[in-house]
Amino acid sequence: MTDPNPPAAPQQPVAAIILAAGKGTRMKSALPKVMHRVAGRPMVRHVLATLDAVAPQKIAVVVGPDMADVAQAVAQSHPGAVTAIQHDRLGTGDAVKAARAVLEGFSGTVLVLYGDTPLTEAATLQKMVAAREAGAAVVVLGFRPDDPAAYGRLIGEADGTLHRIVEAKDATPDELANNLCNSGVMAIDGAHLFRLLDRIEPNNAKGEYYLTDLVGLATAEGLSARIVEGTPEEALGVNSRAELALAEGIVQDRLRARAMADGATLIDPATVWFSHDTVLGRDVVVHPNVVFGPGVTVGDGVEIRAFCHFEGATIGAGAVLGPYARLRPGAEIGVDAHIGNFVEVKNAAIGQGAKANHLSYIGDADIGAGSNIGAGTITCNYDGFDKHRTVIGAGAFIGSNSSLVAPVTVGAGAIVGAGSTIGGTVAEDALAVERAERFDKPGWAKAFRQRKQGRKKAG
Repeated sequence: MTDPNPPAAPQQPVAAIILAAGKGTRMKSALPKVMHRVAGRPMVRHVLATLDAVAPQKIAVVVGPDMADVAQAVAQSHPGAVTAIQHDRLGTGDAVKAARAVLEGFSGTVLVLYGDTPLTEAATLQKMVAAREAGAAVVVLGFRPDDPAAYGRLIGEADGTLHRIVEAKDATPDELANNLCNSGVMAIDGAHLFRLLDRIEPNNAKGEYYLTDLVGLATAEGLSARIVEGTPEEALGVNSRAELALAEGIVQDRLRARAMADGATLIDPATVWFSHDTVLGRDVVVHPNVVFGPGVTVGDGVEIRAFCHFEGATIGAGAVLGPYARLRPGAEIGVDAHIGNFVEVKNAAIGQGAKANHLSYIGDADIGAGSNIGAGTITCNYDGFDKHRTVIGAGAFIGSNSSLVAPVTVGAGAIVGAGSTIGGTVAEDALAVERAERFDKPGWAKAFRQRKQGRKKAG
């Protein structure tokens, strides 16, 4: 959905530091916390994608010394981003210091974000940058949770001026009555960042360097600090599997709302699950219990019936799919094609108007326009070592329960008789039938039963 009053584009250079070195002990996982997926994408990549709205010139992602997979994931989506190592994990201030080599001397706004906080909105980052460019040395993202008890409080004025951040355990009763809390997300003047960081002392029970101390240091010098208020959703940090599920639900609600706002009909929105990159055309109708994995694009006027599962697929306008259809990576469904119940398509192109309505597997294949694939047909594409292609021409008819042993080509307009096992080439407009010869033995079944019953009685 488009913001009717979008923030102005940044006027000064922007850089970003993403803190992603946390081990995520409560996740109880061998996977680094920021690599857990929301809507099919690692959380750290959600943060990177949101940053695109402010076009950062430099990005530093701070990871632990044992997080090569995080560095790889960052490089795959944002090759210009640089990973920095936080060796000792001595708090958020220490983590930002780890990015010094990447950002030393940078002049502009430095955003500090968290790799396990994937829901911050692009418009909010733009507002923070605008507030920083308006003269603030430090801008902090605040939020008002339902239960603010454990959060640090932002102590300031109604006009957004920020004086200090007070941890909940250190706050007075009056300060605790203030429900405006610290998210940890900041926008900082790069001209002051590392100078102020070097003044932070580990004067706390954990002996750590807290980035929040930056506000007090800045205001003590007469520098300005400001608050930009966001929603509790935007400040959600994922530290457990339960919070991961909560983040997934929030993102899914956003994606569902966007799909409907853009012209798709979701019969039962709560049962439709999207990937972060799902694209639906106008007048698409999605029935209940449909799952979109990564990499799915759906054309205009498509109907997707219940209990379908798609990933890595392209669906042409006017196609009808399901119920219970599965599209795997490389599936290309043509305009007005039909893929019916319990049909699986993988790495195959289904031509315009072609139909596979029942109980078929179509893999590594090119299915011509207007062709018909009968129930129970399979393409036998794998010989245990290599994949082979099946090519079916336009207007061909494949009878039910046929096995097409690739490599195989069925010419345009050809017919394959039901129950056939076909390899090689079938000429255009030809009939191909391959079945064992039938033979009948009159009375054999009755005699068989009598023989068996007699042996059982004698037994």
